[in-house]
Amino acid sequence: MFPELNNILNSTPDSFKSSDFILVSDRQADASFLIHHYLSFYLRAGCKVCFLGLVQSFSHYSAVGQRLGVSLAQAREKGQLVFLEGLKDSIGAILQEESSQGTQHLSYLRSPGAGLKGLFKFVESSVGQNGNRDDGESWGPPVLLIDDLSVLLSLGVTVGAILDFTLYCQATVCTELQGNMVILVRCEEEDVDDDEEGANLLQRGLVHQCNLALHVEGLPTGYCRDIHGQMQVWWRQSGETMYNPRKIFHFKVHDKGASFFARGTSSAVL
Repeated sequence: MFPELNNILNSTPDSFKSSDFILVSDRQADASFLIHHYLSFYLRAGCKVCFLGLVQSFSHYSAVGQRLGVSLAQAREKGQLVFLEGLKDSIGAILQEESSQGTQHLSYLRSPGAGLKGLFKFVESSVGQNGNRDDGESWGPPVLLIDDLSVLLSLGVTVGAILDFTLYCQATVCTELQGNMVILVRCEEEDVDDDEEGANLLQRGLVHQCNLALHVEGLPTGYCRDIHGQMQVWWRQSGETMYNPRKIFHFKVHDKGASFFARGTSSAVL
């Protein structure tokens, strides 16, 4: 969890907005640190978390979580964290081992044209089973995290099917259960032609669905040793159709956190 980012977004584990869809995207940079931030943030907040890890193993997220002060293994054991390990479960799905854990949720690997109904059913059942903490109290509002949604495009799932999936998830998690969603997508190069099923088209579609967008990209001036990139932030209040003006921050990722600077306030970048 990054306290400086919490200050920018005016949120803490003890006080944060509900029913938010947060879109994290990147281009020519790596926004994975924001997924790790939100994972540790919501676990500290006592929320029930459903995490679709489509590109990394559980041990990867667990190692980063340890550096950020949270134990994913303990959270999963207590029932606070439900983790779908896409890399591991995909083997059984591809081999059509119906009895393998997780294969039904990843049925799109065998038939991409069938859509993401199985994956949505997994999300729906995971966030719907709240359970209780050790002290007998219920977990906080459910949270859905996905890293990274754009990988489904390379597996043959269409942009339309993915957007339908996120709309159903938003209706269930954000509207019905008053929880939050955080989704990461990776954009293509700006000079790449936008075909009908490109990652840029997916990102634009998700921007229209989300309440808060965080877009990470490289510095326009090129490589800098002291600044790793810049992050654009823009909000849309509930009921509004237009976003507030974007704010841009420079950032540097550390081993156990990240530092953020309002653009123009860091001496490293003129």
